[in-house]
Amino acid sequence: MIQRYCKGTFTKDYKKTIGVDFLERQIECDGEEVRLMLWDTAGQEEFDAITKAYYRGAQACVLAFSTTDRDSFEAIHSWKKKVEDECGEIPTVLVQNKIDLLDQSVVDPEEVDLLSRAIGCRLLLTSVKEDVNVNTVFRHLASRCLAELRREEEEYSIGTNGLHPLTINAFGPTTHSMKPHHGNGTIVLRSGKLKNRKKKNVFKNTCKLL
Repeated sequence: MIQRYCKGTFTKDYKKTIGVDFLERQIECDGEEVRLMLWDTAGQEEFDAITKAYYRGAQACVLAFSTTDRDSFEAIHSWKKKVEDECGEIPTVLVQNKIDLLDQSVVDPEEVDLLSRAIGCRLLLTSVKEDVNVNTVFRHLASRCLAELRREEEEYSIGTNGLHPLTINAFGPTTHSMKPHHGNGTIVLRSGKLKNRKKKNVFKNTCKLL
């Protein structure tokens, strides 16, 4: 999905993610220039210890399952809990991929709808192969993140001098190099949880997408 979104490419020979994969894309969203930093994590349990370090502190999440893979559908509840344990409640969207293969579906529309309601997430149907709704997934999450930033900005009475390009880190681990940089007009929003301290400036703290 992130290959299609960031590079516009699709291959039938795509291999399962080993550990993590990272791509980024800059878009305009709700009047802001936003750089999306997207981390794709391996779904296998043996990579749990590795992948947690990358989605810890993320600010949004895509929970995806395949129309033709029952196991991926049944793993959604588990993945949502893993994300909440590491990130708390963050903007999340449920994605059913491979809708171009509905004739081979192993999930019923009714149970998909029930899952969406049970986990409290918006459901989006996509086809990475046909490039259906892929942009919608990430634009929806970017818009929700920006709305949250603006809400917090008002709540903490933060003054700004016009609109700035924003960087939203998805699945990003905290690093010393990820510091706010204003020299080129870009504000880097650092990933990582805030613990036992009040937010002072939203644009110097977290903005994360899964």
